[in-house]
Amino acid sequence: MSGFFRRLAGIPWRSIAGDAFSRALLVAQAYCAVHVVDQHLCSLAFVRGPSMLPAINLAGDVLAVDRVSARLGRVENGDVVLMISPEDPRKVVAKRVLGMEGDSVTYLVDPGNSDASKTVVVPQGHVWVQGDNIYASKDSRQFGAVPYGLITGKIFCRVSSVIFFAS
Repeated sequence: MSGFFRRLAGIPWRSIAGDAFSRALLVAQAYCAVHVVDQHLCSLAFVRGPSMLPAINLAGDVLAVDRVSARLGRVENGDVVLMISPEDPRKVVAKRVLGMEGDSVTYLVDPGNSDASKTVVVPQGHVWVQGDNIYASKDSRQFGAVPYGLITGKIFCRVSSVIFFAS
């Protein structure tokens, strides 16, 4: 038994602990760097659903999102943005910006059933967003102009289309 303890005493525990600590620190630094890039510079988002057809596939697309433009106020009419849903803050949705603050926006109230339209002026600090597929999109026509602060990024590239096959 004393041989076992002598072998244990001969192991360079401080060196091993130091190496383990430095590697754990390196992993933590890498995680922090990935988090900062993902949340504040550029990220990938998986978006699916019918509201942005035909720009975004129903089955889903992986999109590159520029996080800096939204923070610097460089979102314009026609841009597709990623934003926190005003109806459910746990959801992130993609919509096209159709009006900035001060713009007059005319939209169809119920495009599937009538040609009735309504015109609104987008309030200060807000944007008007709509899905490209007006027949299957919950957007500013239902919940009104969206505060600019809910925009988390501007989509600038479709990375890939994702197709799921049912077995």
